[in-house]
Amino acid sequence: MNKKLKSSRQLERHLKGVANHWRIEILLIIGSNQGISLDEINSKLKTNIKTISEHTRRLSQAGLVEKHYKGRIVEHRLSPYGKIFLQFIKTFSHS
Repeated sequence: MNKKLKSSRQLERHLKGVANHWRIEILLIIGSNQGISLDEINSKLKTNIKTISEHTRRLSQAGLVEKHYKGRIVEHRLSPYGKIFLQFIKTFSHS
């Protein structure tokens, strides 16, 4: 199978998506709690809900987090790329 390489711009979008300590924390939380709501993420991080909302929005724009709407609740899951980045973060933090 011949996989197409990502462009520099695509890589930049993903890298900028995780270039913040809150976003890294959010990725770690979502990775351990697939389907977690914004309120649940916020209660784990104990910070301003608007801050967490903005960071999850940016993770979603970067293609790392998927949002699934269930009525008034929005579930957050890692995208396939989000899972790759989470594995990279875990590997990198242990080296």
